[in-house]
Amino acid sequence: MSDATLHATEPDPDDFAVQISDQIESFLVAVTEVAKGDEPGSTVPFLLLEVSQLLLAGGRLGAHEDIVPDERYEPDLGPEPDVDELRENLARLLDPVDVYSEVFDPYEPRKAPVPARISDDLADVITDLRHGMAHYRAGRTTEALWWWQFSYFSNWGTTASATLRALHSVLAHVRLNQPLEELDGLDTDQGMMGDETLEFEAGKVMAEEIGGPLGMRPAQRQ
Repeated sequence: MSDATLHATEPDPDDFAVQISDQIESFLVAVTEVAKGDEPGSTVPFLLLEVSQLLLAGGRLGAHEDIVPDERYEPDLGPEPDVDELRENLARLLDPVDVYSEVFDPYEPRKAPVPARISDDLADVITDLRHGMAHYRAGRTTEALWWWQFSYFSNWGTTASATLRALHSVLAHVRLNQPLEELDGLDTDQGMMGDETLEFEAGKVMAEEIGGPLGMRPAQRQ
């Protein structure tokens, strides 16, 4: 994978690095646009689509042989771009379904779910992806691919996967006319949840808030 790929007049669309960078760039642009809030009723389905497509790129990185960077030490990129505004905008758009519960590692026995936020997760993923994109735009293609692959295994792959499950759950409840139970005080400021907390769903979906813009009929009263 030559760094010359970046500087080619017409990058080869079949090149692995070009395809991965295009998928990641598409995610970064799309989520940034969603966070502007121009179409609040479509926030959840748009994010579900974008995270699903990003995880395809992650799967390709994960299945690829180990990528070895050219340099022993990572070049300094300077301060990371701030994502607080994006995080806050997403939290506002996703309220009241921003908080959800997640099992951090399904292969560790007897681990209780912990509370998480979709907005925090997406900001975290974007930070990782932007870091690699900075290398890519500077012409360090191998460094970018190494970082994206490494951080996929160490952070953003797990985070994006958890976010995808949460977004899927929200839409599934809406489409199946199964409103979520009210979240009874669960928040990310809490520590590990006890058994008594696990009975609560992570979020509160009202059909008129999310289902309405999607054209879904409200759930029937029991």
